[in-house]
Amino acid sequence: MKAVLYHRTGGPEVLEYTDVADPEPGAKDVIIAVAATALNHLDIVQRNGWFTMPGFLFPHIAGMDVAGTVVAVGREVERFSVGDRAVVDPSLVGVPAGSKLAGGDDLFILGATVDGGYAERCLVPESHVHHVPSSISLEAAATFPTCYLTVWHGLFAVGELVAGETVMIHAAGSGIGVAAIHYAKQRGATVIATAGSDAKCERARAIGCDFVCNNRTTDVAAFAREVTDGRGVDMVFDHIGPALFEASFYALATGGRFVTIGNTSGDQLTIPSIGHMYHSGLRILGSDPYRNDEFAPAWRAFCAGDFDAVIDSEFPLAEAGAAQQKMFTSNFFGKILLRP
Repeated sequence: MKAVLYHRTGGPEVLEYTDVADPEPGAKDVIIAVAATALNHLDIVQRNGWFTMPGFLFPHIAGMDVAGTVVAVGREVERFSVGDRAVVDPSLVGVPAGSKLAGGDDLFILGATVDGGYAERCLVPESHVHHVPSSISLEAAATFPTCYLTVWHGLFAVGELVAGETVMIHAAGSGIGVAAIHYAKQRGATVIATAGSDAKCERARAIGCDFVCNNRTTDVAAFAREVTDGRGVDMVFDHIGPALFEASFYALATGGRFVTIGNTSGDQLTIPSIGHMYHSGLRILGSDPYRNDEFAPAWRAFCAGDFDAVIDSEFPLAEAGAAQQKMFTSNFFGKILLRP
């Protein structure tokens, strides 16, 4: 089969579109013919060598978010048959004996530490495969795993967002931003979205945001208080980090929560005022990785949500380098897909 892999860190030029052996299933594995794989920032930072997951090895086939059709099954597989449409939970925790991927720990992740979806076929344990209903395209399913699961855990398990609250979501054009807008609106929250351009703000409004602002030209904290009649927001949901932290801090209402799921603008920040923090009862919450038992309810909510898939662009597998470079420039809205 064809796959994109790399043997050393570097720029897009280290990616090789080449022939590799077809995977063979273990007793409790399935082989999926990949219809689409969605890109994530981890694909780029591992390729560049800026950060690698423990257990990362060369050569590496990236691709955490995989959807496609089952083309082979192991002899002990019970829930899937050849021809079934499937989406994969990439967090390979609790893989049973009988799978070739059994024995990993919490950092055993498809496309991050084991071969993923930048290929025509992908081996996955049956335990981590879920059926895709006919109402959901495989392309839409590929947008789901990493972003929507991360958001589900951060918004609800960690942030405890409930109907009637107001949440500010940064980087509305990212996969995380889109997923957060969808789930927050589905839950019944009022959504304020920020983005780095007016065009992205208008796209965010089109997918359901109640209020939008350009975070490069607008006083974000003042905007939040203006549209909440001076109260502020119940939650800020953020994966940007220091670049917007002070604005987020002062956008929060009394008792508000700042939930962080990332640090794309850096890893160090300063709390502007301890006094304001304790007088206002503010909470800063780090969102740990989602749990495997959250995949099924999050997937049901996704399927029931009738969300429009927000796909920025699609690239053939052979052009994975160009796809990654587009993600690196941040010149996109939604998810970028690779198609074998």
